[in-house]
This record gives sequence, C-alpha cells and structure tokens, in this order.
Amino acid sequence: MKNKHTYALLFFISLFLGCKMNQPSKTYRLFVGTYTDGESEGIYSYSFNASTGELSAKKLAVTLPNPSFLTISHDKQNLYAVQETADFDSLGGGVSAFKISDGLLTFQNSLGTGGAHPCHVSLTGKNKLVVSNYTGGNVMVADLEYDGSLSEKHQIINHISIDTLSKPHAHMAKGSRGELFVSDLGLDAIKRYQNVDGDFIAGEQPSIDLKKGAGPRHFVFSENHEFLYVINELNSTITLLQRNAENVFNEVDTISTISKDFNGDSYCADVHLSKDGKFLYGSNRGENTIVIFMVDEVSGKLKLAGREAVRGDWPRNFTLDPTNNFLLVANQKSDNVSIFKRDTESGTLTFLKSEKLPNPVCLQFLN
Repeated sequence: MKNKHTYALLFFISLFLGCKMNQPSKTYRLFVGTYTDGESEGIYSYSFNASTGELSAKKLAVTLPNPSFLTISHDKQNLYAVQETADFDSLGGGVSAFKISDGLLTFQNSLGTGGAHPCHVSLTGKNKLVVSNYTGGNVMVADLEYDGSLSEKHQIINHISIDTLSKPHAHMAKGSRGELFVSDLGLDAIKRYQNVDGDFIAGEQPSIDLKKGAGPRHFVFSENHEFLYVINELNSTITLLQRNAENVFNEVDTISTISKDFNGDSYCADVHLSKDGKFLYGSNRGENTIVIFMVDEVSGKLKLAGREAVRGDWPRNFTLDPTNNFLLVANQKSDNVSIFKRDTESGTLTFLKSEKLPNPVCLQFLN
C-alpha cells in the first residue's frame, strides 16, 4: 500500500512538473523610440521573452522623424510618440497617435506641440495627453477623442517668465492626485498645476524649487504618492521630496548618483521604482551606469545598494519589464539595448546580453 501511494505521488509530481515545463514562455511587445539622424528610421518593435530575457522578431513598426519618447494608453489601444524636431510646423515639434492592433501600429493623426523639441509625452486623467517641449520651454495638454486620436482642443502652459533670466526647459510632465507636475531643467524647479474646469492653472504650491544648477529631468512618485523622487541631470543627484498634511512637498534628502572615485563628466537621465517600491534605479550618462538604491519604506530615504555598468555608452531611458525580473537600458551613443536579469531580493543586476539598434532612446512595454 505504501508503495502504491509513493508511486501515485511521484506520478502527480512528474505530471505537474511536465505541465510547468511545457507551458509557453510569457512574451511581451516592446516598442523602442529612437533618434533618426543616423541609421534609425523610427519606432521599432520586438518580442520580449520574460523567461529568458531574449529580444526577437525585430521590425520597423513605423517610420517617423525623431520619435524620442513614447507612451501607451491605459487601455493599451493607442501609442503616442513625440517628433523631437523644431520644424513639424511653424511653432516647433509634433506628436503622433497610433492605434495598436496585434502589436502593429496604424497611424491616426498628428498635432503640433506648440514648442520646439518635445522630449516627453504622458497621459493624465481620463482623456488628456501632455507633451513637454524642451527648447520651447512650455507644455501642451491636448484632449483625446473617443478613439484615442488627438483632438485639436489643447492648452499651452508657458514657463517663460519676466521674473527670471533663466531659460525654461520643460523635460517631463506627469499627473498625481488630479494635479500636473512638470520638471523644468532650466528653472531648477518642479512646477505644480491644478485642474480647474478642464484647464491646468498654478496651484497653491506653484513651484517646488531645487538647488540652483541641479537640472531636474525625470521624476517618479511612490505608490501612495507621498514621496517624490527627482533625478537631476546637471549635478548628478536624486532629490527626495515628501508631501505633508497640507499637500505641500518639502525636500527631505539629496543623494549623489555617481561613484566617489569617478572623475569625468556625467549627466543623469531616467529614474524608476521597482513595482514593490523597495528599489530605485537611475541612469548616469558619462559614468555609464545604472545606480541602485534601497528605499526605506517608512522614511522614503535611499541607501546605495550598488551600481552596474550598462555595457554601452550614454544610457538614456531604461525600463523594468512587466514581470520586474529584467531591466533593459537604451544606450544612445553605442547603438544598443542592454538586458539585465534583476535580483528581486537585493535589487542588483546581472548582465545577460545586448541587442544592436541605432540610437535607441525610449523603451515602452505593451503589458
């Protein structure tokens, strides 16, 4: 009787393991935005194997000039891409909307962004698209139609002010609790806007001022939106800000992103939190690393956990895959995307492989 039970148990174990081994690998579509002043032609797509970290099935998804930053709608039906130029129309650059179907992109329409060299695009609220114009020093907020295409109805938020000699460079915009936050590298500030009857106007804390010369570039909120992490391009730091009971953000800490023994020039680019909020990652162009910090769950403060060479030159944007088991880096100057396996317990990265691609800038998964 004992042997019968043993054989039965072994049979079910082998059956279970066999089913597990025969399960197809989970794959995701990856879209890559690029600069097209070299060999690149526009937006590329790949199939990403979330079991092995392998990129395959590369194809040119759409031809577009300088689609340097992309974002995907919440319902995964649309992709939006900036055209980081100064000559889309008489005012500057443009943004284009595409329908996503079976991983393919179908053009819907384009719209001028009201400023030169748009470098970031995001979605806020239910039906608004926000584009940051770097050289233009302004932000465009456009309404979206029912099918996700771009409406002609839009608002321009101008950062040019007679009160300062500093030249504005809007670099990123993102919504939080109904507000809009915009990092301005030229003004060394995060600007805050509240939504009033569909338009964004300066809020009660209109400007979160950072250290002069910091150059705030990208930022990320903690899951509960209590903490705000800003990566500063010009002085290679990350600034932690905390929201108080009066909805005011105050600086808690600022920490360097580069090694103490690095002597060259380096400029930060992108910043992301892991899905569990335990680790924060930042990219250093020049030092050519991804810096890794542990996040204190109570204070939000950062503690260095390590850094990893990107196996390339000039890491722009990077992303965690939907499983959070891998981290991919777009190395603009060395024409490659580096793929790392991520240890979810320690946050550290292990290099796996590199994929050649001209001038990659932005990585967006269709999850």
